[in-house]
Amino acid sequence: MSEKNTKKKGWISNAIFIIVLGVFLFTPLGDSAKVWLNRLVAMSPSLEKVENQQTVNYESWHLIDEHGQTFDLDKTRGKVVIINFWATWCPPCLAEKPSFQELYNDYKDKVVFLFVTSESPDKVKAFKEKHQYTLPIYFEQNAAPAVLFSESIPASYVIDKKGNIVVRKFRAADWNSSKFRVTLDELLK
Repeated sequence: MSEKNTKKKGWISNAIFIIVLGVFLFTPLGDSAKVWLNRLVAMSPSLEKVENQQTVNYESWHLIDEHGQTFDLDKTRGKVVIINFWATWCPPCLAEKPSFQELYNDYKDKVVFLFVTSESPDKVKAFKEKHQYTLPIYFEQNAAPAVLFSESIPASYVIDKKGNIVVRKFRAADWNSSKFRVTLDELLK
């Protein structure tokens, strides 16, 4: 093969790669691919080592539910709580929502679920309707306790009945895995 043909094929390969990369990064099709890829690599969350567990103090944290009602965080005392900070524009957040929905369907009467976002209620309502989610959404009125701070989303925490953070996950996870369900069942005992 001549050097000219080799250069031409190399140029074509590079152009195709750039186009595919552009589609992946800058189009809605790319967003779907990112969500799919995040689901593919999502792992089951695991317990924190006991020496790394921290206690959450909710006293100064205020949340409002989807109906504009203040949520009394005192209701969570003595209960297992799952907190998920997320957004509708975040592919890893979207990737884990179906597993959260499945988990919520089975544990909503046993566990307190707090899906917290800073987006507008209208945007969140439209998102939930589009995907037929029934997850309870809350909006922060002030900053979360420092032990729940994360610079990235999704950021998820599982708090045991004593108020200790026993799971911290800062990427998409498979929250409906059998491994996590066993962990959750143990926490509920």
